[in-house]
Order: sequence, then C-alpha cells, then structure tokens
Amino acid sequence: MFNGPWLRELSRLPWGIVLVIAALGSFGLVVLYSAAGGSLSPWALKQGIRLLVLLVAMLALAQVRPEFWLRIAWPFYGAVLLSLVGVEILGRVGGGSQRWLDLGIIQLQPSEFMKLAIVLALARYYHFLPRGYETRPMALWPPLAMIAMPAALVMLQPDLGTALSITFGGVILLFLAGVRLWLFAGAGLAVAAALPVAWNLLHDYQRKRVLIFLDPASDPLGAGYHITQSKIAIGSGGLVGKGFLQGTQSHLDYLPELHTDFIFATMSEEWGFLGGMFIIIGFGIILAWGISVAMRARGQFQRLLAMGLTATLFFYLAINMMMVMGLAPVVGIPLPLISYGGSAMMTVLILLGLIMGIARENTRPQR
Repeated sequence: MFNGPWLRELSRLPWGIVLVIAALGSFGLVVLYSAAGGSLSPWALKQGIRLLVLLVAMLALAQVRPEFWLRIAWPFYGAVLLSLVGVEILGRVGGGSQRWLDLGIIQLQPSEFMKLAIVLALARYYHFLPRGYETRPMALWPPLAMIAMPAALVMLQPDLGTALSITFGGVILLFLAGVRLWLFAGAGLAVAAALPVAWNLLHDYQRKRVLIFLDPASDPLGAGYHITQSKIAIGSGGLVGKGFLQGTQSHLDYLPELHTDFIFATMSEEWGFLGGMFIIIGFGIILAWGISVAMRARGQFQRLLAMGLTATLFFYLAINMMMVMGLAPVVGIPLPLISYGGSAMMTVLILLGLIMGIARENTRPQR
C-alpha cells in the first residue's frame, strides 16, 4: 500500500523522453572525455556527477503540480531580478564579464535562472488577464517592462547571448498569449530604426563578432579565428567523422572553447554528420514532445508555460548550432546537455522538469 501511490505517480512520467535526455547527456560526456585527450578530468567526471544529480532533481521537480509554479511565479521572478542587481554590485568577474554571485559554497549565475523566470512570470500574467485585453496599451506595458528590465541588466554584465535568450522567451510568450501581429511588425520596424544607436552601445568585441559574422575571412587569425577553425573541424568530419579520440583540430588546440561554446564542432570532427544528426534528432524528439504537452495542457498557464519553455530550449539549440556553423554571430550560448558547465545544464534540466510536471498533470483524471 505504501508503494502504490508513489509507483503510480512515477508511471505518469514520460520515461521515453527521460531516456532521450540521458542518452544526449551521456553522449556529451563521451565528447568531453575525448576533448580532454582521453581523460575524465578536468571535464567529463565533473559533468557526469552534475548530470546524475540534476537528472534526479529533474524527476523530483516533475512531481510538483503546476499550481505551485503559478503561485510562486512572481516571487521567483522578483528574487532573480534582485539577484541580477546584486551581480552588478557584488558580482564576481570572470572571463571579462561580471555574471556570478559567490555564495561561498556555490557560485550562481542569476541570468540563467531569468530564462525560466521570465516565462513563468508572463505565463502567470496572461493566465489572469481577461481575454481580449492582450493588445490594449495598459495591458502591454507591464510585460514589456518585465522583459526589458532583466535584459538590460544582463547586457550590462555584458552577456549579449543570455539577454537575447531572455528577450526571445518573453516575446514568444507575448505572441502565444494573443498579442496582435501588427504590433510585432511595428516593433520590428522600431528595432530596425534603432540599430545605429544599438551599434554604438555595443562593446568593441561585440561589434567585431558581428563584423566577423558578415565576413569571417577579413581577420582569419584574429577575431575570425574561432569561426574559421570551427568550420574546418565540422567540414573535416565528413559523414562518419575521423573516429573517437582522433580529432586534430581539438587535440592540437586549433579549436578554441572546444568543451563549451564550440563543442558541437569538437563532436562533428570525430563523429561527423551522423553524430550531428544524433544530437539534432534527439533534441527534435524533445521539442516535439514539449509542443505536444503544451497542446494538451488543460489551462492557459500550463499551455503558455510549456510552450514558452520549449521555445527557450529551441533558442539554445538553434543559436549554438548556427553560431558554430557561421550562420549567426558568436554570442556565447552553450549546447544544452552537451557543453561543459553547471549553470546551463541546471537551467535546461529544471526547464524539462517543469514540462514533465505539466505532462504528468495531463494524465490525471479530470474532476
């Protein structure tokens, strides 16, 4: 009798998706092992421990009912926003950026949590907004301010990639909530008109990234070095790759950031097109599942939350892969479950845990 309800709750989890997530994370460990020259340190062992702990945390979060997230959405958003302010005052500087809060036992990157907080907060806002009010000016200002404040704070760190991710998640929620398309078109024209001003506000290295994206050959040994070597690594992998532990671009240190932002290039050199398709198909299954969960959701909050979180995961994937292939400027967004790093993995597995909670709720008998 004691195990009955617990086992019944576990049976409601999407175990097929859990298996796909575990397979992608394990493949990432294999790539990190190879990137270190066939060694568990300094990346694969730490990443493996994180993966195990966070997979358990994801399954635990999947047991939480969506009503709980509805109640804490705004307090959570407010706490993360205050943390971003704290980063500006007390944050630790690393790699030329001020992004972390040092709490002694752990270092947190609040901007990663804002990717979740903005979706939660806007889903709650539109859950209680009366139908038909979405496009009214008085109803538009609060969500726009909720997007603009954290995006501006993250830009000050500076972290263009995360600021874009927060903005993307917020704008997607506006669209899904029913804001009229003509407003997006007007906003697009306004952004286009403001580009000269935005260009002057960018840091020098950010301008170089945009210019190199437009013409990588203009500085192949300087600012264009990253993307040039990434393309060489991906192209040299061919169909089946050079083989496990046989990558030359990575092992001879031609490929920078081979274990984080450019890990897809590291993988492609050794595993080729087939390795790339394994990652793309795996994440494609997860994204399709996330959309199906949103379509079956029983309330506005759950529907917006599931779709917004799925869109955030898509942004991670699309920008990272486009970046390493030279289809987007280098903005420092990791590849979920594959790149080395705790903050991004934590964000993605929390995100997936929340969607699983909604999927589990969909299986409950309706009252």
